[in-house]
Amino acid sequence: MTTRRFAAFVAAALLACFPARPALAADPPTAVTHHSVTIGGHAIAYTARAGMLTLKNADGDEIGHAFAVSYTADGENPRTRPVTFFWNGGPGSSTMWLHMSSYGPLRVAAPSNATPPAPGTPLLPNPDSLLDVTDEVFVDAIGTGYSEITGKGTPKTFFGIDEDGRAFEQIIKNWTTENDRWASPKFLFGESYGTMRAAVVVDGLQRGGMAVNGVVLLSSALDYNALDNNQGPGEDYQYVSFLPTEAAVAWYHHKVAGSARDLASFVDEVRAFAIGPYADALMRGDTLDATTRSAIIAKLHAYTGLDERYIDRANLRIDPGRFEHVLQSGDGIATGRLDGRYQGPELDPTGDSATYDPTSDDLLTDAMVGAFSHYVRDDLNYRVDRPYLGTNYPVVGRNWNARRTGSLLAPTSAPDLRDAMTKNPYLRVFSANGYFDLATPFFGTEYTLHHLGLDPSLRSHLQFGFYPSGHMVYLNDESRRMLKADLVRFYHDAEGR
Repeated sequence: MTTRRFAAFVAAALLACFPARPALAADPPTAVTHHSVTIGGHAIAYTARAGMLTLKNADGDEIGHAFAVSYTADGENPRTRPVTFFWNGGPGSSTMWLHMSSYGPLRVAAPSNATPPAPGTPLLPNPDSLLDVTDEVFVDAIGTGYSEITGKGTPKTFFGIDEDGRAFEQIIKNWTTENDRWASPKFLFGESYGTMRAAVVVDGLQRGGMAVNGVVLLSSALDYNALDNNQGPGEDYQYVSFLPTEAAVAWYHHKVAGSARDLASFVDEVRAFAIGPYADALMRGDTLDATTRSAIIAKLHAYTGLDERYIDRANLRIDPGRFEHVLQSGDGIATGRLDGRYQGPELDPTGDSATYDPTSDDLLTDAMVGAFSHYVRDDLNYRVDRPYLGTNYPVVGRNWNARRTGSLLAPTSAPDLRDAMTKNPYLRVFSANGYFDLATPFFGTEYTLHHLGLDPSLRSHLQFGFYPSGHMVYLNDESRRMLKADLVRFYHDAEGR
């Protein structure tokens, strides 16, 4: 067990001893405020609504309150104006990251150069907001943010892949009904685990009578087989999945020969090696001949900069967590997991894995929680007498049901996405990926999405974007603007414009 996983285990064990803190008072009514933001040189007046959506079970009993903040442009025709539902993942993360950093009307001015924000980093108008293209609804999953279990709800009601999906279906239908937006074009925007949720939800919504125009998958976790999950001997999928990302991160930190090469062309070369000679060598296992083994070691060294003796000892299989430690270990530096551009002093230079993730350090989390807590109370006039849970991984994760209904396989929602795209030939999907994301590697996402088994007539409905950033693509200014331009085209295509 790595240090990171052990710390999460201990935190979960400690929190298991304490019950969830109940709300101190009834939630306030929905707060409505009016604002303006300038995007592309044009001022857009909009209305913000912050409040709770009540969830009920099949018997009509209350089971939870889901917190959502919506931004709707004033003066637009609701029948033709798109609306997009945003969420982060975890499981156990609120949506403050997307809300406060990506395409909302305001964003925390976090540095673009992979350095942590200083305490008190301001929240500023966002000229890259998507509000010029779509209305926006940012939703916090139950157990995060201000969203909570109430009434007859229990952790088992919400904390699972299918359970969570059903809750979000109800959230979207409730918001759509309350705001009279059934005629509007509808989009889902999920990040990380939120992409698995998006695939489950789009299929569920369409089976329940609500068609969806488009789904944006940012830093996908659609299939856990492609992630770092302590796979055992013979389960080599993850090593192929992560290699192009590891090479890109090594390229960024000038650890490979010829780093002046164009990143995209370099990554293409590594992709071909990963799915070809590398995958073939791993599949041969202990029968791999010495000559081929030596050639593979040399290539892995050329692409990652790691010492050939280390690669040999690792039996050609570069564990992502250990890569984060060993890439810059000679300089006593740990490399970021969520974003390989980030780096920080390694706490245990003698260890074999990174002791923390410089991407998600306390300062970045503090910037988002602090900015949102001030913003929701003072700008949106929504005042709750309890803290905003930016993350709640131990409590949600401790109770999470990772098994799909009727399945014993590793979690995946790829079949849900395939079914949704097949049954709705108008549905479009955009997959956005950061080259330096060591949490949800882009090549694993490509593999998953290229194996959906779509009819040839539907394959053009799936589009990809790749950006010089990490898991949270939007933290890099150049990447955020590149993705915004791609999304504008995607929305127009999905609406048939």
